[in-house]
Amino acid sequence: MSIDEGTAARVAKLARIQVAPERLPALAEEFSAILGFIEQLNEVDVDGVEPMVSVTPMRLKRREDVVTDGGQQKAVLANAPDAREGFFAVPKVVE
Repeated sequence: MSIDEGTAARVAKLARIQVAPERLPALAEEFSAILGFIEQLNEVDVDGVEPMVSVTPMRLKRREDVVTDGGQQKAVLANAPDAREGFFAVPKVVE
């Protein structure tokens, strides 16, 4: 798949990347090379191949899902500009 300069400019704009007009041909070439590599990867037959997290077989470490209060109330409230009775104190916004 080939990317033209107009498409490259549109992608750069969507990515909020400022690209000088003289750099657009090189950017379009880079995009085309990336898409060419992706097309090569799509040709690989992966039927029957299980997804893996590592090159060595291993099971992901898991922890018990337990609800706690975090045990850091004082440390968190130390950052607050105003804290009372163990909670953040904020100005009243509803009259």
